[in-house]
Amino acid sequence: MSQFVPSFAHLARCRRVASRMACTALGGMIPGVTILGVGLLGVTAAQTPAEQPADPANPVVAVQTSKGTFTIELFREQAPRSVENFLRYVDEGFYKETIFHRVIDGVLIQGGGYTLDGDEKPGHPPIRLESSQRRKNLRGTVGMARNDATGSARAQFYVNLRDNPGFDRTGTRFGYAVFGRVIEGMNVVERISRVQTSRRGTLSDIPILPVYVKSVRRLAALGP
Repeated sequence: MSQFVPSFAHLARCRRVASRMACTALGGMIPGVTILGVGLLGVTAAQTPAEQPADPANPVVAVQTSKGTFTIELFREQAPRSVENFLRYVDEGFYKETIFHRVIDGVLIQGGGYTLDGDEKPGHPPIRLESSQRRKNLRGTVGMARNDATGSARAQFYVNLRDNPGFDRTGTRFGYAVFGRVIEGMNVVERISRVQTSRRGTLSDIPILPVYVKSVRRLAALGP
């Protein structure tokens, strides 16, 4: 079964107005993809997660891509189910030669689910949603992508290029599970976000020239 993930195709409409920042959530549907209403307002210049010290007890992984390497701290205590799921794929080498199939400059990059040929890569059964109002989709945080079913996250993940409050859990929506944050290499994430993209089938904002994962590997603990 295809893993559908939040789409930001509606940003194309925002880009046609005088200011994308003035464009509010649009919602709607495109074939085969769930569109998440995204709040585009309220972006702040507050301290980003990547600027805060890492917890030495948390696992850390290095994501080597065709554009460089970035490092992720995983929130083991706050999101144990999501972290265990992600590390299972890491240890199996699942992410090798998977592409970033949704790239939106200044918003997010998303990958981990499609091969270099553009085929969806089968994974393990989905996990239950682990979103929390305490874990916000701030710039530099990493979350589990899913479709409109709350318990549908598998292998795909995304990195926020900005604060994305439209992805947060609230009293009226389930949101998306944040399970880590980039602690090194946000410049690489930004580099990926600036590549030229197009639409291919049901995939919107896919890079014209593939940007792919070479490897994801665990690093030694940061603590003593």
